[in-house]
Amino acid sequence: MDHPSAQYIPILYKRYAKAWQKMRAQSEFVEKSWLDRFIDQLTPAGNVIDLGCGSGYPIAAYLLSYGFNIEGIDSSKPFIKSAKKAFPSASWQLEDMRSFPITTQYEGIIAWDSFFHLTRDEQKKMFARFSQLAKSGAPLMFTSGHENGEAIGDFNGHELYHSSLDPDEYRRLLIEHGFGLLSYKLEDPSCGYRSIWLAKKR
Repeated sequence: MDHPSAQYIPILYKRYAKAWQKMRAQSEFVEKSWLDRFIDQLTPAGNVIDLGCGSGYPIAAYLLSYGFNIEGIDSSKPFIKSAKKAFPSASWQLEDMRSFPITTQYEGIIAWDSFFHLTRDEQKKMFARFSQLAKSGAPLMFTSGHENGEAIGDFNGHELYHSSLDPDEYRRLLIEHGFGLLSYKLEDPSCGYRSIWLAKKR
């Protein structure tokens, strides 16, 4: 059985959106090197979907600065409202990454610091959606935990849910759904000890 805090992720990010945005704005931009690797795999001016986009900063903002077309998906209304105001040239949708209707394919897919809020069963199911969303040659990048299990953090005094599959299972799921692994790093010290996966749709 999953930890009960798993169901409260959308509620927490809705209730404390401003606190999260303030904290994120004060954080060092350690993601740049991995985003540059992602960009190196993208078609110039390509369409990128950002799953769990938050307020659009800093991930979508960085991609927009390179001329990519961004569609952001997030389940927090305050985040989508902020993203629309800050980055009106992009498309922002109040949707759940697990269930929004897939009507097109993209040149790139990113799920940074969002995918790991899903339960392990939900993460497994997402790989079929990643495959449906990706054009041939599209890079996929996401962050995960470093080992199988659940980890409960703290956000404004509330339990913040995270989970992860075993790294070997991520590799298997990528292969099974048509992705080749380009690069990965478990607990990268240069990126806030995130575990990061970069793959490409065959």
